[in-house]
Amino acid sequence: MRIVGLVLVTGAAYLALRMTGALDRIDVEGIRAAVLEAGVWGVGLFALVFALGELIHVPGMIFVGAGILAYGTLWGFGVSLLAAVFSVCVSFVLVRALGGQLLAEIERPFVRRMLARLDERPVTTVIVLRTLLWLAPPLNYALALSSIRFRHYLIGSALGLLLPVAGAALFFDWLFA
Repeated sequence: MRIVGLVLVTGAAYLALRMTGALDRIDVEGIRAAVLEAGVWGVGLFALVFALGELIHVPGMIFVGAGILAYGTLWGFGVSLLAAVFSVCVSFVLVRALGGQLLAEIERPFVRRMLARLDERPVTTVIVLRTLLWLAPPLNYALALSSIRFRHYLIGSALGLLLPVAGAALFFDWLFA
């Protein structure tokens, strides 16, 4: 049901942008020139703003779209993927520092069963969760409060975000082509 809602909202936004002429006023080449002129500082700033946005629950795919728009499809994919992984890792580190591993300490059988998969196959579990839930801040928080090691979280997040970010790169490239 969420997919249908996403498709409807995206379609409505696209139609509104197209009908108002706002889509035609986006100067993609001008944006790319300004971003490329900023060099490494532009990438760093993009990643930092992405991470801050993730912390305040701005949908991560907005940043992925901005990365594709600013850097083009191929470079935008790479920059967006790196920034997305950095973003979810910042959330993880901050939440872990503040909340510890609270979920790992819960003794309720239902919670223990849910976390058992994460303990058995941490990287695979994170890959599946990231592929399905993308950049969802509640996922970052839940995993940070679990007993998962940061290294497993990082690897699982990087691999799990490949498909969603690649799909978004192709979608935004089609949208602004």
